[in-house]
Amino acid sequence: MSARRTPVADPRCWGLFREREHSPGRESDDAEILRLTGKHLESYGVQVELRAPEDLVATDVPPDGVFFMCERMEALRTLLAWQERGVRLVNSPQAVLNTYRERMITQLREANVAFVPSRLVATSEPGVTARLPVWVKRADVHNTQDGDVVFAETPEAVASALAGLAARGIEGAVLQPHVAGDLIKFYGVGPGGGGPDGGPPWFRWFYHKDQRLAGHAFDAARLARLVRDLQGVYISQHLPINQQLTVLKTAFIAHHSNPAARVDFNAFTNIRRDRNSHVSDQLELSYFGEDSVETPGSSARLCANRAKFACAADPVTVPA
Repeated sequence: MSARRTPVADPRCWGLFREREHSPGRESDDAEILRLTGKHLESYGVQVELRAPEDLVATDVPPDGVFFMCERMEALRTLLAWQERGVRLVNSPQAVLNTYRERMITQLREANVAFVPSRLVATSEPGVTARLPVWVKRADVHNTQDGDVVFAETPEAVASALAGLAARGIEGAVLQPHVAGDLIKFYGVGPGGGGPDGGPPWFRWFYHKDQRLAGHAFDAARLARLVRDLQGVYISQHLPINQQLTVLKTAFIAHHSNPAARVDFNAFTNIRRDRNSHVSDQLELSYFGEDSVETPGSSARLCANRAKFACAADPVTVPA
């Protein structure tokens, strides 16, 4: 007599909408993306419930998984706690935090991704000067309302923009020079460089609406490869660009430092990444602690700080 199997319930997933304030002019678009994702999951037998991030309560019994578009810290704190309990999240709350402007600037710099010069200032700092014209942007989330991103052409406009942010309780701002050109939005999905031209498997770009195009030429294939490089900046689960890469020698070197110990990982590969190297290249990747978002003064996450050198008969430094 065969044993009866206990029925397995269909997996439960919650979908969390993006805060309406974080989708200016795109409220219905972002909500529809989440709804369509939920319908697709339901076709696979998943029980889907769509919720507003404001309805998320830390004491809720979490579902099996959550796919979300929300960005505010209130919801991310709850999701971070659920992630530690094993709830499957798409994407990682840490990846969302990495899109905060002040974090994004640091992440791009550490990953050696070219980015416009950016200067972080306190909104309460008196007499802030900058080369004009300049963009004054809130340092955390991106554009949610008037005053979050301001084009300033005079010192008075810079001071007014900073004062406006300070009055709303926003403590930091980023100053960025104006770069004339066409504004392009792009999206990439998928690990590594499995798509055409070395980009991600799924890649789309388009001109941002409400602008007068100058028609500047650019290389779409190069843009796709840039998306591949950006993946390692935001996503916490890294995959090598070339998964067939053979590492010949490795070394792990630990250092005592603040706020946490640092570990250097050195890999000697059999691929000549630089045309001037005679033998092979050395890739150096350092991980070090960073202050916790939840508990200031303690360390709770790791950051990557990358440097690149060429190994030759006469070692030479290759600019990153």
